[in-house]
Formats: sequence, C-alpha cells, structure tokens
Amino acid sequence: MIKEKIYIASDHAGFELKEKIISFLKEQKIDFEDLGPCDNNRCDYPDYAHLLSSKIDEKTFGVLVCGSGIGMSIAANRHKNIRCALCNEPLSAELSRKHNDANILALGARLIGEDMAFKIINIFISTSFEGGRHCGRISKIEDNL
Repeated sequence: MIKEKIYIASDHAGFELKEKIISFLKEQKIDFEDLGPCDNNRCDYPDYAHLLSSKIDEKTFGVLVCGSGIGMSIAANRHKNIRCALCNEPLSAELSRKHNDANILALGARLIGEDMAFKIINIFISTSFEGGRHCGRISKIEDNL
C-alpha cells in the first residue's frame, strides 16, 4: 500500500540529517510534513516523537531522527497502533515493513550518513507488509497496550 504522506521530525541532534532528508523527499516528489524543530537549538526528543506519533494513521508513515534513534523509537512505541523501527541499514527497514508492518522509521544521525539514510527510507516506504502469519503477532502487541 502506497502511503499518502510522510511526517518527519527530529531533535537537535537529528536536525541536520532531517533537513537533508527533507531535500531528498522534495527531489523524489514525496509528500511530507515537517513537524520540527525549525533549528538545531536544544530540544527534547519525546516532544517530537509524541507529536509525530499522534498523527500517524493507515495512510501515513513517520520518520524520526535523533542522535542514536533509540530515544525516538522508545517514545514513539509508547503509542497505540505505532510500530516504530530503529534501522541502521536497509535489511532492517525491509524486514520491519514485511514482518512488523512498521509505520514509523527511527534513524540515528550520529550512526549513519545521509546516503545510508536515503537508502533506508527508500526501502522502508516501498516495502509492503506481508500479512499472513504476521498479523496475529502484531495483534498480540496491540492487545497488550
């Protein structure tokens, strides 16, 4: 299923990579909405993870960027119906979509370069959920929230 929009947000540590990703999304003509921040002044990653997570539905994806991606993924995964995957290479992005129906991608700006981020994003947004046996497993996650 092709998603209609990507929401993107970062903290101060992820701001520079977020801006490069925004340029990449524009070049690819992918519809997105930047949820902030608007500069690299110190800010708290949970604020942006919670904001982005509150906007995700079946028609959208999210991309969160912080220093390691860990904090953003932890905060995002506190929300019902959110499956945020921290990915540092394309295979994890592919499997997170195929097997986990991940709807938010977390990236660590201090761990990956912009070219790797672009590859990961391309795989994440172009890979479909396989369904089948994976649906029951996802239900078990959601039923526990």
